[in-house]
Amino acid sequence: MIKIKNLSHIYNIPRRDPIIALKEINLEIERGEFLTIIGSNGSGKSTLARHINGLLLPTSGDVWVKGMNTKDRECLWKIRQEVGMVFQNPDNQIVATTVEDDIAFGLENMGIDRENMLERVNWALQVVGLEEYRRFEPHLLSGGQKQRVAIAGVIAMHPSFLILDEPTAMLDPRGRKEVIEVIKKLNQEEGITVIFITHLMEEVIESNRVVVLNKGEIALNGKPKDIFLKVDALRSFALDIPQITELAFRLNHKGLKNISPSTLKVEEMVEQLCLYV
Repeated sequence: MIKIKNLSHIYNIPRRDPIIALKEINLEIERGEFLTIIGSNGSGKSTLARHINGLLLPTSGDVWVKGMNTKDRECLWKIRQEVGMVFQNPDNQIVATTVEDDIAFGLENMGIDRENMLERVNWALQVVGLEEYRRFEPHLLSGGQKQRVAIAGVIAMHPSFLILDEPTAMLDPRGRKEVIEVIKKLNQEEGITVIFITHLMEEVIESNRVVVLNKGEIALNGKPKDIFLKVDALRSFALDIPQITELAFRLNHKGLKNISPSTLKVEEMVEQLCLYV
């Protein structure tokens, strides 16, 4: 569905101080995946995300979305319809004076007829759980609710892929939980392929696959349980591991061999600890 081959990106090419953001990235993203991309600041996460929907074009290499190359200018509009993107700050994405008008904004630009538009707006409001807020002014909402409005505006356009670039970074714990629940629902119930960028390791455990970027290269690629077993490698990339995994790792090394060092969730930890009761 998405194929990235030998992708490199260099900023400031005409100048004397070029910045190599991505180096020879090769990656395929399958339909229905929940893929999380992690890495320290400057590792290339956002640069990679912007290549997938054509906001940036490769210095070298190629990116294909459903067989369309992002270098083909005639395909860019279609690619951006297929790949929706939600950014970190919801206030920068909300443009209308009411929630329902904001969700309808992208549909109006697409030329969707009014009846279809209303159906899509109602569906998007239902998916993100904001039906009762449809006539609210966005600035009256909480951070988590604003981010859900931003997500609703994107999914109303029925993209095949949804990229979320650190969408919970500016939210409190409650807002983060709201947004993560919506993302899981979109992936599991609506079948939208999710590409999720985060710096919070506790959010990584919800994904099917994790890609770790380090200095513009793919350093690790695998399932969360496998990735978080590589504690030393992650720490060498200035990354942490989820708190529950850290606890499991330490307990296992203290002799509690029934505790798997790849434990990701509290429920898993409780089940394993019960074996010692």
